[in-house]
Amino acid sequence: MSPLILILVSTFLVSTVSVIGILFLTLKEKMLGKILLMLVSFASGSLLGGAFLHLIPESLSMYDESVFTAILFGIVVFFLLEKSLWRHCHERECPVHTFAYLNLFGDGIHNFVDGVIIAASYLSPPTPNIPLGVAATWAVISHELPQEIGDFGILVYGGFSRTKALFYNFLTAITAIVGAAFTYFFSAYIPSSAYLLAFAAGSFIYIATTDLIPELHKERSPARSVAQFVLLSLGIVFMWALKFVAG
Repeated sequence: MSPLILILVSTFLVSTVSVIGILFLTLKEKMLGKILLMLVSFASGSLLGGAFLHLIPESLSMYDESVFTAILFGIVVFFLLEKSLWRHCHERECPVHTFAYLNLFGDGIHNFVDGVIIAASYLSPPTPNIPLGVAATWAVISHELPQEIGDFGILVYGGFSRTKALFYNFLTAITAIVGAAFTYFFSAYIPSSAYLLAFAAGSFIYIATTDLIPELHKERSPARSVAQFVLLSLGIVFMWALKFVAG
C-alpha cells in the first residue's frame, strides 16, 4: 500500500473521532442542560492537560526553549481574535459566544498538526514506516477522544445547536487530512511542527483559562462546584494517563 493511502486512511480514522458527540444527540434538552457545565469542566481539564502534558513537552523534545515564544504568540493571537470576534458579535448580537469560535479555530490548528505528525511518521525511513505511523495514529486517537467530548460540550454551551456542533466539530477534525496531505506533497514549506504544537498549546491555555474556567465560576452551588472541580481534575488526569497508553 502506498504511503499516501496509508496517511489518508489513518487521518480519516482520526477525524471520525470527532463525531463522538452523536452520543449526546438523543438527550432531552433539560438533561443536556444539566450536564453541559460538567462537559465544560472536563473540557477545561482536557485542554490544560493536552497543552502542558502533551503539546509543550512534545515541542520541547523537537526543539529548544524558543518554543515558549510560540506559546506566548498563540495566547496573544487568540486574545486579538477574541477581541475582534467580540466586537463583531457585539454589533450584530451574535447568538454564539466567541469562545465557541475560538475553540473551533484552535482545534483546527491542533488537528492540522496531528495530520502533519501522522504523515511525517509514515514518511520516516524506511518509507512507508508502518509501525511508527500506526503508533502515531493511535497516540492521536487516544488524546482526541476525551478532547472531542469536551469540544462538543463547549460548542453547545457556547450557543451552537447539537447538530451544528457535531458538524463544525467534524469540519475542524478533517483539517488533519489537510495537514497530512500538505505534508506529503509540500513538506519543505511547513514550519517546524514544534512551533505549530506550541502555538496550539497557547491557544488551548488561553481558551481554558480566560473563557471556560470563568464560566465555571458562575456556578454557586457547593455540590456542583465540587463536581466541576472533580471533572476538571479528571480531564487533566485522563490526559496524563494517555501519555502512558499512547507511549
